[in-house]
Amino acid sequence: MPGKIVLIVLDSIGIGEAPDAAAYGDTGSNTLGNTAKVVGGLHLPNLQKLGLGNIGPIQGVSAVTKPEGCFGKMQEVSRGKDSTTGHWEIAGIIIKEDFPYYPKGFPADVIEKFISATKTGGVLGNRPASGTQIIEELGDEHVRTGFPIVYTSGDSVFQIATHEEVIPLRELYRICQVARDEVMVGKHAVGRVIARPFIGSSGKYIRTTNRRDFSLQAPGTTILDLLFKNNFPTVSIGKIDDLFSGRGLKEKIHTRSNAEGIEEIIKQSSAMKQGFIMTNLVDFDMLYGHRQDAKGMASAIEYFDRQLPKIFETIREDNILMITADHGNDPTDKSTDHSREYVPVLTYSGNGKKGVNLGVRKTFADAGKTVAEYFGVDDPVLAGTSFLNLIR
Repeated sequence: MPGKIVLIVLDSIGIGEAPDAAAYGDTGSNTLGNTAKVVGGLHLPNLQKLGLGNIGPIQGVSAVTKPEGCFGKMQEVSRGKDSTTGHWEIAGIIIKEDFPYYPKGFPADVIEKFISATKTGGVLGNRPASGTQIIEELGDEHVRTGFPIVYTSGDSVFQIATHEEVIPLRELYRICQVARDEVMVGKHAVGRVIARPFIGSSGKYIRTTNRRDFSLQAPGTTILDLLFKNNFPTVSIGKIDDLFSGRGLKEKIHTRSNAEGIEEIIKQSSAMKQGFIMTNLVDFDMLYGHRQDAKGMASAIEYFDRQLPKIFETIREDNILMITADHGNDPTDKSTDHSREYVPVLTYSGNGKKGVNLGVRKTFADAGKTVAEYFGVDDPVLAGTSFLNLIR
């Protein structure tokens, strides 16, 4: 009988430019490597023991001769570098056509349809922008007019920022759901509509942790769907529920920070004897990658590393812990957007193999395929090649 797999997605923790990085304007990107250089080295003893330093050069994280886990990296083959495509590919779906992007803002007909459908009366912004900068620039006008701030980025997103005391959260979420279902459809079907609430006063606006992502429905069967269909417990922690539109999930746990997410991983994994836990830890991306904060990124990675022993304690016998990422977001480059990078893949098992080099996996989908084989629900609809035989 299979036990459990705990899959942790470190949102945006890439490990070096992908072969097609130039096509995305990301030549030289390396979230882990460049962050380590800027801060004078990372202290990650637990990830190092698993073999993180064996994947590629990271200042402060040396290769070890006898890793306690298995290690490698994965290349994304889906078009784009968005959280949605990254997570969908991990779960077994490869997207061959990219989502739409809006480097000059959204067309007039989209904005008109949004205003009409949501009955907001108007919008502010409508341009690519940093979320923290645009609320600083337009926060006062938003408070005065009540019009939501609409903006995008280098990703396929329709973002809506509102002050929680001007437009309550429930209303913001309704507006986002309408935008998802009625406006950003067809040729304008962006990967995500994102609620970006904030609080504060003039000159002191700050975003809150009440963000929500409204993703497209995955266009095919995922590992979550297969496990759910076969009555295996499936638990999501963080924004996994949002990215998969709630599909294939028995339990959905929303968290507001990496610390809260890690606490839930430990709690859920300790209680679970059989099933699948999939977690997204978003602070790396939301708080540090997009804000070009290398020191904050380093601190967050080191915090995760310090918590790993508590997670290890919940992984028994043939259970598997798998750590990976969905894309990069190099805080040292000139962009506040995601970066097209390889992602690390590290595994740890109570009685599994150790020190195996998994090499360069040809697709993120190898992770989901491995999960499928472990639980005996493998299906040709899932992309990827399992590496279970290498780690078990």
